[in-house]
Amino acid sequence: MRVLVLGAGGQLGRDLLPVLVAGGHEVRGTTRSEVEVTDPSQVQAALAKGNFDRVVNCAAYTKVDQAESEAALAFAINRDGAGLVARLCAEAGVPLCHISTDFVFSQAVAGEPRPWRTTDVPQPKGVYAESKWAGDRACQEAGGELFLVRTSWLYGNSGPNFPLAIVGAAARGRELKVVSDQVGCPTWTRDLSLGVAWLLTTTHFGTHHLCGQGSTTWCEFAMAVLEGVGLSAKVSPVSTAEWGAPAPRPRYSVLDSSEFLSLGGPGLSDWRTALHAYLDSERDGAVGAALSGA
Repeated sequence: MRVLVLGAGGQLGRDLLPVLVAGGHEVRGTTRSEVEVTDPSQVQAALAKGNFDRVVNCAAYTKVDQAESEAALAFAINRDGAGLVARLCAEAGVPLCHISTDFVFSQAVAGEPRPWRTTDVPQPKGVYAESKWAGDRACQEAGGELFLVRTSWLYGNSGPNFPLAIVGAAARGRELKVVSDQVGCPTWTRDLSLGVAWLLTTTHFGTHHLCGQGSTTWCEFAMAVLEGVGLSAKVSPVSTAEWGAPAPRPRYSVLDSSEFLSLGGPGLSDWRTALHAYLDSERDGAVGAALSGA
């Protein structure tokens, strides 16, 4: 297949490109400096440069807290840009894979928490979450063949991301205050890339939840990172209210990936297994740089 990846300079894009190439696909990746997804002429020109079989849109505004003061920019990229790409792909007859987020499930859980299914209706809170949900709807309304992939708590070989921040702070001898009352699914971008690459070879259009298996809190995640790199640091659990971030966060955003698995797709690793594999693979890379303070 010929695949165009928009937003190829981000965490997911950087891992997705080599995975697709290893799978025998012909791939073109573009960064934001090359193709701005809010610019129709740039998106059209990118689509025209190859007879693509699939397009993956990894481009997004992801600064959750900053979005509260940059709402226009967040919506321009996450809603308008996503919708533009979807409409142009629909017009060209090219199936699109759009990457979304667990943040769309910001509502309080009714009763005993259970992983969110693809059939659950999102109720996002905060500019980032609202802009991403608006982008999901814009992609669906474009009318083309669509893989809408929701994932969560991403980390990879390029920052900023949570494991690298924790390693860097601990390496500098800082005390770590980490939120302990938000539950989600850490996801290694290489694992996610394998799942997305498989999905692109199918015609299983629709909404898919795809993330690391199992769930944890940010505080437990931080302690697992420190254990994995052999660092000792004081970790103080704090509540969401005590942390006081500008943007609201989902308290429970565990995604149910069982539908994806039932299709025969590759199951993502348990989050602890994936984390250890990531830390080992990046000891001479991003993790090593964070350990050295680079």
